[in-house]
Amino acid sequence: MSARMLGHPAITRSGPPGPHRTLVQEPPPRRPGTPPREGEFVRPLTRRQVDDRMGELGELYTRTTSCESGILDPSDPDSGIAFQQRLAGLVRRPGFELLVAEAVDASGATVISACAYGFPVRGPELWWQGLDGYLPETLSRLTSSGKLFAVADILVERRVRTHDQSRDWNLARRLQKRLLADHTGALGVTLVDRDDADTYRALLSWGWRRLPAGARRSSLFDSRCLLVLG
Repeated sequence: MSARMLGHPAITRSGPPGPHRTLVQEPPPRRPGTPPREGEFVRPLTRRQVDDRMGELGELYTRTTSCESGILDPSDPDSGIAFQQRLAGLVRRPGFELLVAEAVDASGATVISACAYGFPVRGPELWWQGLDGYLPETLSRLTSSGKLFAVADILVERRVRTHDQSRDWNLARRLQKRLLADHTGALGVTLVDRDDADTYRALLSWGWRRLPAGARRSSLFDSRCLLVLG
């Protein structure tokens, strides 16, 4: 699982050239802890809509992918293609759900600004990223009742990762809460690469937690760690 980042430079729009040219500054940043006046609109996509907008989702992945160790290089054009191929494989799973956040850009067009997706985990799906090797027995039992939901990815901008992470209206929190809302009583699970400290810290700030010591015998050779939500 990887929550991605995107830096957002400030934007200045100018009027037409000439002696009376005026500059229109972007609104000042919000005070820390204050909710946005207009948040992104969050909605699910059907499987067909996911197929139709696969190109946009690939672009979102490329824009929000970190260059840090262990993460694909966003300058690599193949990274977006590889993402689309993985997503195309997951979208056919029973219970798969993908949410997008949409916003209006400076040109007035509606664009995808973030997304999150996952699926209920049942016995046959335990192979996903080697999940069966990380689940303690207490959680493995939940797979028979469909009460385990794998959050496969959360793609968000840097500001979502670094500002107001504990607020209910934080976009990542809204996305993950909505994913679990349709699966009453389900526990969210995800895997994060041990080398991806940035994503690990972001997930903890959004309410994810590690299992208590002793819940599962961990190994120094494990490449990922399991986090739970709910």
